[in-house]
Amino acid sequence: MKMEKPKKSIPEPTKAELEILQVLWEFGPSTVRLVNDKLNEQREVNYTSTLKQMQIMAEKGILKRDESQMKHIYIPVEAEEKTKGLLLDRFVNTLYKGSASNLVMQLMGNKKTSKEDIDAIKELLNKLDD
Repeated sequence: MKMEKPKKSIPEPTKAELEILQVLWEFGPSTVRLVNDKLNEQREVNYTSTLKQMQIMAEKGILKRDESQMKHIYIPVEAEEKTKGLLLDRFVNTLYKGSASNLVMQLMGNKKTSKEDIDAIKELLNKLDD
């Protein structure tokens, strides 16, 4: 009987890596130039810095690089929902001792919550009860 190797977990992305992932999740597989252009809409980022960061992310296994064309295309390894879910779980476990309700209470208390947000939360809670 052949034993399967456990799947290597992808490291938690840094803040800068998350910014790059956000661009790739929104625009799909992209060149460094496109990612850098989108990052520059928010703040000034050197092309070489973006290139180096994306190369490091590929080495860490966060991105895949398609080298079949002249311009390399970078693709996120994990889906947006999976990455955000893992980061949120870690955040809740670390700061709120695993209590989602404590997190929600903090969010609702720290920020003026719109009627639309409250309605959306009520709708979600109603769906969970079904």
